[in-house]
Amino acid sequence: STIRQWFNYLTAFLPDLGEFDLGSPINVGPYMSVDTKNNIMLKFRCHGPPIRFSSVSSSELRYIANELDGIEGGLNTVVAISIWSHFSTFPVEVYIRRLRNIRKSVLRMLNRSPDTVIVIKTANVQELGPEISLFNSDWFSFQLDMVMRKMFEDVNVFWVDAWEMTLAHHLPHNL
Repeated sequence: STIRQWFNYLTAFLPDLGEFDLGSPINVGPYMSVDTKNNIMLKFRCHGPPIRFSSVSSSELRYIANELDGIEGGLNTVVAISIWSHFSTFPVEVYIRRLRNIRKSVLRMLNRSPDTVIVIKTANVQELGPEISLFNSDWFSFQLDMVMRKMFEDVNVFWVDAWEMTLAHHLPHNL
């Protein structure tokens, strides 16, 4: 998960940010880091199904839309969302339904707390070895990315354009 990687990076990079050991599974979370000196709290939680990694207790699976509805938001709140990769083995209609619910939650959050910053990470190209190519393709990932961009085009969100970054970068796409 890119967002989990961001969590790990920020926790390691910011000197006063300390991670609380919640005893969570490595890929799933939830995770929390706190910096009381600078009043920073950083949280990570895995999205709900579909998932394609280790077993997860159903009590830990939360849909992004539901999680967004539980966040108060405000001037000092940043929410980062990455959703596309695990939908690459499903028809695009399933993805569209999920994005519609997330969009509704984002709009509700921005209505109650318009100063909240919402960042959406786009899809990215991938190294497609023999095993990965069975359930992923850059072409389909690009289609999912276009659907996501269209779904949020008129919403006040910020984008991390990982597609363009990974496409333009000279290193292999082994993420």
